[in-house]
Amino acid sequence: MPSSAPIGIFDSGIGGLTVAKAVKELLPKEQIIYFGDTLHLPYGEKSANSIRRYAIEISTFLKSKNCKSILIACNSASSVANDVTWNNLANDIILLNVIDPLTRYVQTSFNNELVGVIGTKATINSKVYQNKLEKHCIVRSLSTPLLAPMIEEGFINNKISSTVIEEYLNNPILKGVKALLLGCTHYPMIHNEIDRIYKGAVTVLDSNTWIALELQKQLTATDKLSLAQENPDEFYVSDKTDSFERSTRFFFGQSVELKEVKLS
Repeated sequence: MPSSAPIGIFDSGIGGLTVAKAVKELLPKEQIIYFGDTLHLPYGEKSANSIRRYAIEISTFLKSKNCKSILIACNSASSVANDVTWNNLANDIILLNVIDPLTRYVQTSFNNELVGVIGTKATINSKVYQNKLEKHCIVRSLSTPLLAPMIEEGFINNKISSTVIEEYLNNPILKGVKALLLGCTHYPMIHNEIDRIYKGAVTVLDSNTWIALELQKQLTATDKLSLAQENPDEFYVSDKTDSFERSTRFFFGQSVELKEVKLS
């Protein structure tokens, strides 16, 4: 597979565009093919079996696009569908998820510390963060189901978002945490708001920087870093609406043209 082959990224909607943005900022010569499964969002409310089925369908689509790497840019899918996605791919395709790079960092940087995790119901109920961190940290997890839809609707940096975020952060479960892990790819959009509420007392971490760095590391190790982008980035959704197209600038930092693809 040539080094100029694209990087596939998928999420349940358009929140994963925050991951795509981080990848493009670190690796500007890479071509991105993004798939947002807007027909089935949010994954956080779906069963594990349904999420696994969606992940197989999407990874098959991205494999048909000759992607050299596929990033699961969704915590819910990362928590329950990483293995089935791996089994669906060829051995030469690099598969990454948004959970492992961040948890590896936390294991060493916050060893024996109290850390909090917020995320969708699917992510928190899977206990994936607790399972990966409990031998190294004391973990407190809180489901925050209102945050992703709030962010999708553009409610950030205002009274509504501040009220909802503060209500969650004041939950006794999170009292005394030294670090807070943002277990949803939507949540980087409210990273600064959370920082302002904590006033520097808690280290707030999202996965975007760490998955981009891990991708760079693995592409370098396998001699697959692109020297120049040969084709334009592509953006697909399973259900196209005007609101999603308008929201791409909000998440990705620039407007993109969305193409609708129905997967069987």
